[in-house]
Amino acid sequence: MSDLLSLGTIALLGFACQWLAWRTRVPGILFLLICGILLGPVSGALNPDALFGDLLFPFVSLSVAIILFEGSLTLKLTELTEIGPTVRNMVSYGALVNMLVSTVATHYLIGLSWPIAALFGAIMVVTGPTVIMPMLRSVKPNAKVSKALRWEGIVIDPLGALLAVLVFEWIVAQQTSAHIGHVFLVFGQTIALGLIVGVFVGQLFGVLLRHELIPEYLHNYSAIAFVVGAFAVSNSLLHESGLLTVTIMGIWLTNMKDVHIRDILNFKETLTVILVSSLFIVLAARVDFTNLLQLGWGAIAVLLVMQFVARPLKVFLSTIGSTFTLNERIVLAWIGPRGIVAAAVSVVFALRLESLGVDSAELLVPLAFTIIIGTVVIQSATARPLARLLDVGETGNQGFLVIGANPLGVAIAKALESAEIKTVVCDTKWERIRKARMAGLDTYHGNPISDHADLHLELAGLEGMLGLSPFKSDNLAAGLRFREDFGIRNVFALSSRADAKSNSRHRASAFYKGQVLFDEDIHYEQLARLLHKGATIKKTQLSEAYGFDQWLDENPAEESVLLFAIDAEGKLHWRTAGNDLKAQQGWSVYALRLNQTRSVESA
Repeated sequence: MSDLLSLGTIALLGFACQWLAWRTRVPGILFLLICGILLGPVSGALNPDALFGDLLFPFVSLSVAIILFEGSLTLKLTELTEIGPTVRNMVSYGALVNMLVSTVATHYLIGLSWPIAALFGAIMVVTGPTVIMPMLRSVKPNAKVSKALRWEGIVIDPLGALLAVLVFEWIVAQQTSAHIGHVFLVFGQTIALGLIVGVFVGQLFGVLLRHELIPEYLHNYSAIAFVVGAFAVSNSLLHESGLLTVTIMGIWLTNMKDVHIRDILNFKETLTVILVSSLFIVLAARVDFTNLLQLGWGAIAVLLVMQFVARPLKVFLSTIGSTFTLNERIVLAWIGPRGIVAAAVSVVFALRLESLGVDSAELLVPLAFTIIIGTVVIQSATARPLARLLDVGETGNQGFLVIGANPLGVAIAKALESAEIKTVVCDTKWERIRKARMAGLDTYHGNPISDHADLHLELAGLEGMLGLSPFKSDNLAAGLRFREDFGIRNVFALSSRADAKSNSRHRASAFYKGQVLFDEDIHYEQLARLLHKGATIKKTQLSEAYGFDQWLDENPAEESVLLFAIDAEGKLHWRTAGNDLKAQQGWSVYALRLNQTRSVESA
């Protein structure tokens, strides 16, 4: 395979694996690893060492640096006090317990030296959002478990990588010096350099952004330039200090006041997907089956210890005194897949240690890949049935975030809840939120696009957004914000009278506002007027004797507005502009109606 064809194949397969992961809701890492192994050791079609040559190590190192920087941008210091004692325990002493058990198991079951076993234990501390989020979307645990796992994945990535970097620097210092005093000196210098360069570059970049000294269209480019520059300078001054530098840089930058980095973070997330996809295929293609065979059954034994001993011990110690039930603790203890940071960091460290002649360093990568594949496969296949068995999963159909606790928003939310579809109603007005709570609805009091909402608005169990505010700007802003979480197909908003009157140059693009609920000529004012006249949302069950056509005949548009329907399999179907809802036999139809022409059930 030519070099150009190899690069094209990596890009196309990377996309295909991510798309397949999206369709199946299985972490993409699994498909990427399979592709890499098939291309590399199985078929021999891809040889990363020959393809990249001397650039392989810089490519992997820079990719890891960018991934760690992106992860550290999500680590706000205030979150460490707000995410709850359980998560703080899991990412602090819980992580150390996990590392200790993994280290002991690796040393005795495989026979690796204590330093290499300790490095492996530190690397295996991380889980990461790239594997946790797809699994949460598939498993759908309850909000408490989902929130704990999500925050653990976000926080543990940079902290776990930082722990691994420190252990690695300790090993390197021991290998490059015969005197224990010099070992401590090099170790201290690495930490000091990482802190100094990371804080300096982070502060410099933050000041430039705060004072708008970098034009907006160069923000993403400048972020990459500063990260790569800081990593290269730090590594040039002292080997392997760059990963610590970029981690500190990201933490410092994201915690600076009046520095807005959402656009940079969004870009970095996209770039991380590209790097993760290509990096995993390349790294998996380098796996040596000889080393895998050398590990033998010891690798499987380490995997079992990490799954059945290290993770459960970490979780049960971290949840002492918490409100988590036994069943919730079991699910927390079962879900902890390893991801891209574990794979990439292990490769970087293994290459460096092999160059220093460290014994058994070549076993670090195949062992890490064994754990990654094992945890992803085992947990992807069993976590959802386990959550259902223990009654820890979310019940009901897909949920929706409702923008606007006005009478219309509350009425539609109650109708959805009656159909066992979860809702969370948001509003900035306390009086409206109070009424929604009195109606038995879950609520969030505040602006859904605020920094506070990023931390406290729980989206677990929600897969879409409904813009039901009477203010077009609120619906549009929320749609722009939550299309990142739900996708543009699952963002719905009411049409406005302004859109109907405006020509194309003044009308908001469908790309930004999402799908139009009900119809272009159905606005909030019209629906609110019907509610004021006493209309309610009614449910009608269609049957062979009473079909949808007859329902339409008996419910004229002046007295009834069709909202949505639930099919025989429990799937929700919205009526949207340009997509008329055609309900069938066995479906339940929900409409806002002024009068009741048939005997129906009120929602």
